[in-house]
Amino acid sequence: MERETTCCFTGHRPSKLPWGDREEDPRCQALKRRLAEEVRNAYEKGCRHYICGMAQGCDLYFCEAALELKEEHGEVTVEAAIPFEGQAERWPERDRARRERLLARCDFETVVQHEYDRGCMQRRNRYMVDRSGLLLAAYNGSPGGTMRTIAYAMRQGLRLEIIYL
Repeated sequence: MERETTCCFTGHRPSKLPWGDREEDPRCQALKRRLAEEVRNAYEKGCRHYICGMAQGCDLYFCEAALELKEEHGEVTVEAAIPFEGQAERWPERDRARRERLLARCDFETVVQHEYDRGCMQRRNRYMVDRSGLLLAAYNGSPGGTMRTIAYAMRQGLRLEIIYL
């Protein structure tokens, strides 16, 4: 994949979202619509490959939007960038099943490393940024992985589209 035509995503897990895991909340529905719009905007600007980190919350919303775009445009590919093999082992069954359904529809699955360690999420995020020309972010201003990924993308010279929560 060409870096200039690749888009990756960073965003918060439910614990940092004002609606938590209540996706029926109007604010969550608005974010999902905005993500779908930004994914389409990326497509209009030439992006054809989308990389998702497959975490709970915003990552899965992004993956769903990218897969919806793929249904409309056959040349679009979606890659699941998985930080370690057991990423979803401790998730609730509902979230694991959703992730598995999404993984089955992705074109590529990249496992960054076999075992969990303190730095595996950051390595996954750098993997995505290092292969992309555009970073979409859903960000609430708090410190953490999303903030570090945005900062890393800025240092790497990526185009940024930030949706402030």
